[in-house]
Amino acid sequence: MGKTTVGNLLGELGFLVIDTDQLARELVVPGQPALEVIRTAFGEEIISPSGELDRHKLGSIVFADSEARLRLERILHPLIRQRWRDQLDIWRRQNVSNAIVLVPLLFEANLAADFDRILCVCCSRETQEQRLLNRGWKKEEIARRIAAQWPVEKKMSLADYVIWTEGDLEVTAEQVRRIFH
Repeated sequence: MGKTTVGNLLGELGFLVIDTDQLARELVVPGQPALEVIRTAFGEEIISPSGELDRHKLGSIVFADSEARLRLERILHPLIRQRWRDQLDIWRRQNVSNAIVLVPLLFEANLAADFDRILCVCCSRETQEQRLLNRGWKKEEIARRIAAQWPVEKKMSLADYVIWTEGDLEVTAEQVRRIFH
């Protein structure tokens, strides 16, 4: 939908940014306990020959089976949540007031109450699908992942601010500047 782009734009405006997708990637590198828990839960087939998590294989499993997706979320979400909360606590002690946490499934994970303000970054389903196709995703994968999320209209109605990312980068940047100035 464009959350990474918006996160980068906010970083350029001086905000400190926590990207929970990055935290998730860090938690599953070889040697991290979460990788072993995931291996136990989903089997050796989700581990590449080099010992890394095969995110594509795991994604195929969890987005085809809602129980498997919930199992993965029960493993990763508490660990991710603890990491961003710990970082926010550090920043609060340092009197940092301009921090952003990028959370792709904020409402679905029931995390909205943890934040002072909610910014929803979104685009049309057609644009979202095209962006994912451009990244090499298959239509079936896209459909399953979108089906696992709340409708964008519902998220928009619950947010304090909305950034609509249909336009070019400058249009998105202007929306970010208007909200945060």
